[in-house]
Amino acid sequence: MARATGLSPAAVSYALRGLQVSEETMERVRAAAAELGYEADPIARALASGRTGMIGLLCGSLEDLWQQSLAVGISRGLREKDRYALILDAVGDPDRERALAQQLRDQRVDGMIVQPLDPAAAFWPELCESVPVVAIGDSLAGTAGEVVFDNRRGVTLALEHLKELGHRRVAVLTPTRASTPDRPADVHVTAEADRLGLDITVVTAPHGLAAATRAAHRVLSDVRPSAVFCFADSIAYGVYAAAAELGLSIPGDVSVMGYDDHPMSGLLTPGLTTVDWDIDGIVRAAVRLVSAAADGVGRRRRVVQQPTLRERGSVSHPPRA
Repeated sequence: MARATGLSPAAVSYALRGLQVSEETMERVRAAAAELGYEADPIARALASGRTGMIGLLCGSLEDLWQQSLAVGISRGLREKDRYALILDAVGDPDRERALAQQLRDQRVDGMIVQPLDPAAAFWPELCESVPVVAIGDSLAGTAGEVVFDNRRGVTLALEHLKELGHRRVAVLTPTRASTPDRPADVHVTAEADRLGLDITVVTAPHGLAAATRAAHRVLSDVRPSAVFCFADSIAYGVYAAAAELGLSIPGDVSVMGYDDHPMSGLLTPGLTTVDWDIDGIVRAAVRLVSAAADGVGRRRRVVQQPTLRERGSVSHPPRA
């Protein structure tokens, strides 16, 4: 390989691992490797470098379609960095999250990307001392990097939009459990509702379509709010299903708003008004941070994602009394 490229053996080695060389050099080495039919032995490389090439990706719940899209994007992004994602699903269970995080550490992954269910859990600081961790969504103590959301801005965009259209009674469906009451979005929604003079009711709703539909059915069958704000588009899909079962029109009888702009949300009838967090930007940032941390280069970085409001047809003025 060194002779074919005219580079030193060290430069070829670095290029094959994606380390300390320019993009031009990496492309040159990869082209030569492809022409020669060269493939690095992953076991030999792991023994020599002390690295496995594996990055653990621990998802809070893959029933959330947005998290599925995030996992696909991160897996592909890591592959472009010559790494592989080991994807595990905590299924919305904080105890399972702890067990899987420790399992990934014991498997000696080179790093971890996590979407924590319980960011206040006591095991995170110790885990972060033993393996580089990049957090998405919430801050964790001791991480190598984090991609967090400006939830205050996201919640403000959503609630101000509802108020401007005349809504006063709003139901908020959140996947947050009673064991994790201090999640930023949930704290901000209460504070912003007070500031704007909105009457809100916060209801726990899982990501799965059937469970979200049941939760939404209860909300819409009770003293019906004029709008439902969901902290995941997957939960909003349950509101659509419940509204159809009850013979309610969206937005004629009830307005519905999501919070992550999954690609499917634009295909609904009407399209779902939601908050866009730029999933491609999140993927790029998380892959960049975990790759640098796994290679032991760079410093801890905090990337803050800014939201935009994606207006579609699911939100309008409230129905007349």
